[in-house]
Amino acid sequence: MKNVILVRYGEIVLKGLNRPLFEDILIKNIKKSLLGLGKINVVKSQARIFVEPDDENYDYISAIERLRRVFGIVSVSHVKKMETDFETIKKCSIEMVQKILKSREYKSFKVETKRGQKSFPMKSPEVSAELGGVILDNFPNLTVDVIKPDFILYVEIRENTYIYSEKIQAFGGMPQGTNGKAVLLISGGIDSPVAGWMMAKRGVEISAVHFYSYPYTSERAKQKVIDLTKILASYCGEIDLYIVPFTEIQLEINDKCPHDQMTVIMRRAMMQIAERIANSNGVQALITGESMGQVASQTIQSLVATDDAVNMPVFRPLIGMDKNEIVDIAKKIKTFETSILPYEDCCTVFVSKHPKTKPLLSAIIECEALADLSGKIDIAVESAEKLTIKREALH
Repeated sequence: MKNVILVRYGEIVLKGLNRPLFEDILIKNIKKSLLGLGKINVVKSQARIFVEPDDENYDYISAIERLRRVFGIVSVSHVKKMETDFETIKKCSIEMVQKILKSREYKSFKVETKRGQKSFPMKSPEVSAELGGVILDNFPNLTVDVIKPDFILYVEIRENTYIYSEKIQAFGGMPQGTNGKAVLLISGGIDSPVAGWMMAKRGVEISAVHFYSYPYTSERAKQKVIDLTKILASYCGEIDLYIVPFTEIQLEINDKCPHDQMTVIMRRAMMQIAERIANSNGVQALITGESMGQVASQTIQSLVATDDAVNMPVFRPLIGMDKNEIVDIAKKIKTFETSILPYEDCCTVFVSKHPKTKPLLSAIIECEALADLSGKIDIAVESAEKLTIKREALH
């Protein structure tokens, strides 16, 4: 018998003739996520992927936590792999139940069997019934409950047999790298990291741009964004983060433009800078964390004026969500506690007291022309600091 990790995937099975391409990308992402834990062999078999470590002392707990964060994976299990021999299956089942009962006082169970190897002489219900009887003989305090058991013993009979008792849920989605590239405009708030995570979950490879207004924003605010990007990198792998100096642009807008138009003009400048960085890196789209009506710059009129500043698509995965829904996701993906740290970002420095909620595009363009932004945008793009944020070990 050998310890291995069983990986299940979902949407990929619907990809028809393109399915092997998606499977191969998922396997590549799995291997990347497990770097540093030891030598492994990754095997694909019948809509399953098996991670087989060379070392029996392999860190399975860390490996499973990393695999949970690989997009495209629906669930994982730590399983026992053995030859497809019923006496061996019975022996392993008894050992596994003994181990389960050492940690918890369970009273009921059931056995679920999948027989992928049709040459095996027993059918799935027969295997479940026979193993259930063996377990009852060896553990008289247990009873069978097929409706709501305390635990389930899963048996998969293939070219080898795999036995396990737990399915650990992952986040699903599509393997990263299967749906192009996009640049995330990331602030230090709750919304934008969630937006980036949601697009990465759909297979988009993300990089990020953050606008930094020193000395009005502190080094701690900058570090907060780096820390948020590290959390995203635990799902996405390596992320290029561009820290863009934005002070001169904000001062120019604050000095030259009407204050009730300032927020949208500032957002337009951000979008232009992000688009320039995207174009220089062969990236096809932008991502923002805007939610309809949440603030003045997120009305339909404001978003129309913002989008007019760029020529590439802008993805807004949070657009129809309310704040509670966004917060729930932020907590689930572990960005929330970092996002609520009380460090200012550039969007909170120069804020109009009474911003227009329904700005006219023509009026925005007219007011924007009062400021000398073109040259300052060039300087901001050229002065951007690039940081490569890599996946770190999870604790």
